[in-house]
Amino acid sequence: MTYVIAEPCVNTKDTACVEVCPVDCIHPTKNEPDFAKETMLYINPDECIDCGACAPECPVDAIFDENEVPEQWAKYTKINADWYKNRG
Repeated sequence: MTYVIAEPCVNTKDTACVEVCPVDCIHPTKNEPDFAKETMLYINPDECIDCGACAPECPVDAIFDENEVPEQWAKYTKINADWYKNRG
């Protein structure tokens, strides 16, 4: 199980979620070169421990439990996972 960042994060990239993540699975951070070019943040599904600490910190309510992602944003589950696969 993992959390997913969805469309409300696009062009927002508020990093409050990054600050509270106990396993550092949300990227890119402000210190990473990819931060400026990316339009949103992503959660690594292989590293997320399903703690939920990030969700209440998001000011635009863009973070959802994998099983609760609204249907209109379902594609973001794959988008998050693919972002990490393509970094390999």
